[in-house]
Formats: sequence, structure tokens, C-alpha cells
Amino acid sequence: MTHSDSFLDETVLIAQLLDRNIIESMATALVELRSRDGRLFLLGVGGSAANASHAVNDFRKLCDIQSYAPTDNVSELTARTNDNGWESVFKDWLITSRLCEKDALLVLSVGGGDTEHNISVNLVRALEEAKARKSMILGIVGREEGYCKKIGDHVLVIPTVNSSNVTPHTEAFQTVVWHCLVSHPILQNSATKW
Repeated sequence: MTHSDSFLDETVLIAQLLDRNIIESMATALVELRSRDGRLFLLGVGGSAANASHAVNDFRKLCDIQSYAPTDNVSELTARTNDNGWESVFKDWLITSRLCEKDALLVLSVGGGDTEHNISVNLVRALEEAKARKSMILGIVGREEGYCKKIGDHVLVIPTVNSSNVTPHTEAFQTVVWHCLVSHPILQNSATKW
């Protein structure tokens, strides 16, 4: 069996194992967010930051949800990192954005944040701020034990079928799941071109 065979077989298995009830609950929660004129803030680092940027476009254009990602403004992101440190960069951005109970976070992350192991602590601080402000927390993550899964309201964990491929599968399925959401008939307001 080639690497391509095993990787794609794993992909099929993950798709079959996804918790579809959580995806549906996310769709319903996003409809409610839009109906109360709430904003959606997407947070991710590394490949998940790129996914957040793409997802912002889709939620805005296809679903008419005000959506933003702090990583889309590299000047502010790096200024905040330079002046205050990486750990608080997202939290401080959310404070300036006046995050409130009408709003929601959507965290895209492999680990979901873990202070004990000093991984994605910036996500943990942002999640703590969102919780304190009573904002809804959604997530697409690759680890059950991450902070996002522990405190989130609607968090989908991408099943691990091969521990050496957790990162590529999680980041790939972030894309699959948000495309499922933005094409969901209860969410999508504008048709795609193709």
C-alpha cells in the first residue's frame, strides 16, 4: 500500500466518523448568531490561520455573517506581538473589537490550546476572554483534551485514525466542515458561482 492509498483511506474513515450532530448544532448556532446580528471571530495559527482567512470570506459572502480573523491584519498582529507578547495577541484584539455576548468565536486548531504544554496559549487566553464575556464558542479541533473542546459550546473533534497524520487531517477537515456549514441550506444566503 502506498502513502497515497493509506492517507486517502484514512480520509474516508475520518469522514465516516465525523459527529454530524455537532456539525448540525454548529449550523443552527450560526443561524442564531446571524439573527441576533452577532459577529463571528475566527482564530487559528499556522495552517489554521490560513483556513480562518478563507473561512471569513465564505461566512461573509455566502452566509451574510459579519466575520473577522485577527491574523488577516499582519501589521496589527505583529505590533501587538512585539509590544505585548504572542500569548495575549488574540485576547487583546478581541477586547479592542468589543467582543460581547451576541458574538461568537470559531477556533480552528489542531490541539485546541494547552497551557500545561505551552501550546497555542494565545488561543487559550482568547477563549478565556470569550467565556468571561459570555460569547458562544465553536471549534474544529484535532484533540479531545484541548482547552477549546473543554470549554466550548459546539466543538467538533476530528477523529484521530493515525496519530502521525493528526495535523494534516485536522487542517484538511477544518476546510471540509466549514464548507459544509457555508453550503448548509439553513445558513447559505448567496449561491456560489459554480
